[in-house]
Amino acid sequence: MNFRKAENRDIPEIIKIINEAQNYLRKQGIDQWQNNYPNSETIKDDIKQGNSYLIQQGRQVIATAAIIFAEDSTYNYIEAGEWISEGKYGVVHRVAVAEEYKGQGIMAEIFKNTYKLASRENAESIRIDTHPENLAMQRAIEKESFTYCGIIYTSEGGKRLAYEKLISKT
Repeated sequence: MNFRKAENRDIPEIIKIINEAQNYLRKQGIDQWQNNYPNSETIKDDIKQGNSYLIQQGRQVIATAAIIFAEDSTYNYIEAGEWISEGKYGVVHRVAVAEEYKGQGIMAEIFKNTYKLASRENAESIRIDTHPENLAMQRAIEKESFTYCGIIYTSEGGKRLAYEKLISKT
């Protein structure tokens, strides 16, 4: 498996994976990602900003994530809890794994590479959030020993469960 920054030529494969995730969420009755988000413009912007990453197996893109090392305004207010650190953090957004690769440890691979990026960026922690009904993502986050910190709200007002994990400086 190869973890690398996404390029514009990868957009069709990334969108295919995101569409699969949107269909999965819709079938689960979860309203996350059901409003034409994320879309190709979102992915183009992630790539332009240098925040879009993917995992490739051979020539096939099998997972995608936006990994951002900048302040995220949606994390400025947290309800019913608090963040565990106040230092520089990275954020993982727009994570999706190709349907045929689910359950094969791909999320763990994304997180492993995110921790490496965080060390290079001198980030103290990684933050992530997910829809309250997205149990699969909650399990993946908890499996990685993230700490539940409270509730945040998206810019559109959507409620999200927020997590954080301190990064060891080894």
